[in-house]
Amino acid sequence: MAQQEPREGRLRPARRLTLTEDVYESIKTLVMDHILPPDERVNIDALARELDVSPTPVREALARLEADGLVRKRPLSGYTTTPLLSRAEFDDLFDVRQLLEGATAGRAATHASAEARHRISAEAAASIDVEAGDGYRRHAAFTALDAKFHDLIAEVSGSPLLRDTITRLHSHLHLHRLYFPVAGAPDTNTEHQRIAAAIVAGDAAAATEAMRAHLSAARERHLPAFDQPPTPGTPRDSA
Repeated sequence: MAQQEPREGRLRPARRLTLTEDVYESIKTLVMDHILPPDERVNIDALARELDVSPTPVREALARLEADGLVRKRPLSGYTTTPLLSRAEFDDLFDVRQLLEGATAGRAATHASAEARHRISAEAAASIDVEAGDGYRRHAAFTALDAKFHDLIAEVSGSPLLRDTITRLHSHLHLHRLYFPVAGAPDTNTEHQRIAAAIVAGDAAAATEAMRAHLSAARERHLPAFDQPPTPGTPRDSA
């Protein structure tokens, strides 16, 4: 007897959701670690065989990764991984972040509710250390927490358009795919706490300045990515 498709509006079985998420995370790791090299065509059937799944969850994962800015789909040629940031794109990204995220921090200090200020303070305090090992998996949790903190500030800034614009940059994935400064993780945690303290205090000028100082420091931490080209298939990490 053929298996019935889920009715409209009903959730898919949990097993299916878990499989889709696992495949997404697996392929994202391959992209972040340059196992799937930048600007390279993605072979869906080969990935499905490697992951021991059908092509369907691979295609679903690639659609999500396209939204993340890690792959792109071209007519008649399928998916390719996106190139790494060039130096000009890197500088442009940080210039844009200074403008947008400086503004969100200042707005958050002015507009955030008491509950939102508590959430920001809690997120800043919830630091995650980089795990032992190599590649993206060692800092995946840190990258996610870093992105979550910045997104929360944008969320409570009172401007959905500003938040959406920042989200579309996918800056953390692109930067940490390019290079991850392991030694800078404690500095990032400290800088987040300074931003949070200014927002909790309701000091818009201090929050803006703290965010811009954090982004300037982050830019300096990532600059070594351009000192030496990486070996293909090897992510750029620094201890």
